[in-house]
Amino acid sequence: MKIFSWPVCGLIVAASGLLPAQQGSLSGPVAGFVFDGPGRVLRPIQGVPGASLLGDPVGFGIDVAAVYVAPRQDSAIVVGTDQSLHLFLLNGGAPTEVSLGGITGAPDRAVFSPSGTAVALISPGAARILTGLPNAPTLTGSVKVEGQSFQGTTGAHHSFSWSPSLALSDDGTYVLTVAQGSVRLLSIQGQDRSLIAAQAGALVAFAAGGHDAAVMDSVTGLTVIRDASGTAGTQVLAAPDEGLAGPAGLAFSQDKQTLYVASATAKSVAAFNLAAASRTAIPCACTPSTLAPMGNLFRLTELTTGPLWLLDGTASTPRTVFVPARVE
Repeated sequence: MKIFSWPVCGLIVAASGLLPAQQGSLSGPVAGFVFDGPGRVLRPIQGVPGASLLGDPVGFGIDVAAVYVAPRQDSAIVVGTDQSLHLFLLNGGAPTEVSLGGITGAPDRAVFSPSGTAVALISPGAARILTGLPNAPTLTGSVKVEGQSFQGTTGAHHSFSWSPSLALSDDGTYVLTVAQGSVRLLSIQGQDRSLIAAQAGALVAFAAGGHDAAVMDSVTGLTVIRDASGTAGTQVLAAPDEGLAGPAGLAFSQDKQTLYVASATAKSVAAFNLAAASRTAIPCACTPSTLAPMGNLFRLTELTTGPLWLLDGTASTPRTVFVPARVE
């Protein structure tokens, strides 16, 4: 493994204090939220990491088809079964809907920026960019994106989704995606710039508050890109055969010091400490399928009939913990 020392911006997120109870009201501390796909409801994870349970569904007052929760767990894009588009605040009391100012049209997928101040609403061929979240959403522009759809299965439900190879900067100006054999930087001003070579399915991530980024590719390995919108200097941190096979997720930590790669093959998360030039393997009794920011935590698996697994990187000894399966 290469030794490196290079400051990059991190994912600045903070867990919100929320706990849905009866009739969708919210109060008290909670670790985060997870969407129950088969049940088509959003559930809170009540308690603290290592001692938490799935709670009762959050009540939005509409029939829900999909929910995308912001990294800070303070808001959510909600798509109704009638294909209506909504934005709800999750900041105490009952969920509060925020006007989208006439923005309509349900996306195939929604991707938040690292701090949740912007969101990309992705539909075939284009991503609409909303900024000013969560309180004052504004449609600031759009970028053309190449769709890479695949079929996924959750229980008995089959759905098509867009490739996870897309990331949005906090200012809502730039989108990273993978197309035409490279990582491409797109902008709402029409820029389309190739940064580095990458295979289809490579993972990309922006750091919060700027344009530093990371790429996990099955051939070239893990690369950090400093100032992707400018000089785009690159640093290869590890080869894909160094415990990073089957990458399932890529994200920066909130303290700007760590870059995480979840590996389905290794059944672990590799934590690269950028300041100390070191690397730690955090094992999991699971097969990671994602690395979704959830306040101070990261979610490693989807909600199924088994336990839900989380990464707690802020513990004195970084660890993975589980939330027991819900018993109806």
